Amino acid sequence: MLLSASLTEQPWLQHGFGTRHTPPWAGRIATLRQTHSDIIWTVRQAEGCLGDGDALISAEPGLLLTIRTADCVPILLADPIRRVVAAVHAGWRGTVAGIAALTVERMRSEYGTNPADVLAAVGPSIGPCCFEVGEDVLLPRQNRKADLWEANRKQLEAVGVGLVWVAEACTMCDEPRFYSYRRGKDTGRMVSAIAVRE
Repeated sequence: MLLSASLTEQPWLQHGFGTRHTPPWAGRIATLRQTHSDIIWTVRQAEGCLGDGDALISAEPGLLLTIRTADCVPILLADPIRRVVAAVHAGWRGTVAGIAALTVERMRSEYGTNPADVLAAVGPSIGPCCFEVGEDVLLPRQNRKADLWEANRKQLEAVGVGLVWVAEACTMCDEPRFYSYRRGKDTGRMVSAIAVRE
């Protein structure tokens, strides 16, 4: 499991970016049928699979917000002042739709989060070294390669997030640690999670 240094410093918080070797998360879990959308769910008590969407927000202690990825970007957000957390699944479609920034805006509108207080962690995903795209992918790119890490970092900073940690771990390059959909074999999913501790 990979941990963000900035999130690890928060004793009220539990988090982790899954690898192919991470055991299943235990406890109360909330998840979604991920659809590469900009749909965001606020979770107050429910658990299990809540429906279609790609981001979860909660302040409920003990509820693990989880997302599954194989090349898409897992993003974990935490507001240490309001003790609100979020888990975001940002593939290229979600990144183009600005789902990470929209999630911060939803944290502000529903919980009073100040974006400047938010700690953001961008987890392992396909890196700019490997993500070749067509002309339909409207992201900053060079030589037809997209940088989802940088695109999401810039979007978060644009809405006022001051601290964005980026794992800079490419799921396609690092076969021993990560699953990769684009690698075309053994395409499992890694589960990343965040929760307010009970």
